[in-house]
Amino acid sequence: MYSYNKQVRQVLRDTPDGLTVAQVASLINAPYKTINRLLRTMPDAYIDRWQKINAKNNYAAVWCVVVPPENCPKPNQKETYDIK
Repeated sequence: MYSYNKQVRQVLRDTPDGLTVAQVASLINAPYKTINRLLRTMPDAYIDRWQKINAKNNYAAVWCVVVPPENCPKPNQKETYDIK
């Protein structure tokens, strides 16, 4: 299951609007159940919204991942800061 971790994270980062479990599984050629289980365990994955998938009022979760910001650069030691 965890062998798909990097692939799932990358495909979701490449698709900022999010994907359903079926879409992710299809894109990386992985079993639906495995991707479903994996997304529920990933701390940076979340359900962004629900998408209607058929006329019977069935919905699928649209998953996204948090893209962490870059680390703040270390201040230059030569600069002085006025702290009040």
